[in-house]
Amino acid sequence: MYETIATQTKEKVHTGLAGIDSSKLKALRSDHLKACFSLIDEMRHKLEFVARIKGVSFIDDAASRSPMTTWYALETVEGRVVWIANGANSMQRASEYRRLRALAESKVERIICLGNKALYQTIFGDVVKDITEVNTMAEAVTKAFYGCEENMKVLFSPSYENGISYEEQGESFKHEVNEL
Repeated sequence: MYETIATQTKEKVHTGLAGIDSSKLKALRSDHLKACFSLIDEMRHKLEFVARIKGVSFIDDAASRSPMTTWYALETVEGRVVWIANGANSMQRASEYRRLRALAESKVERIICLGNKALYQTIFGDVVKDITEVNTMAEAVTKAFYGCEENMKVLFSPSYENGISYEEQGESFKHEVNEL
């Protein structure tokens, strides 16, 4: 279901939500509404604003562990982006990453890979001017911050499983941002 939603444009998703029959919403019991809205609080590490430092906004999207969820994040974030991603050297999912090319070309200023940059270099090397490989989250956040101009966004959206839980990576990202 989420991949289906992720492939829709923001306008289609918003139009669909706006078109929900209000009589059906009124028929819901308040307990049901509370349960639905409580899920929002549990969505840590999904397009979560972390901080704005010297005009640069940091967004934690550590829960995005596939190219399609990263596609949605890139589509949602407005403005120029420095994208921090998990490194990958396997070309098995190259076709999925190719779907990100148009967004990368129009929005992504730089890609910083935590680990091997081979996949990103192959897919995005001709549309993103700078693709860097780093070893630690501290290095990634520092390079992202000092490579940004005012009003740019730093988006941590891994798009690839690396064996470290998204919670751990998200908390590491937030910690390093707060250390700047």
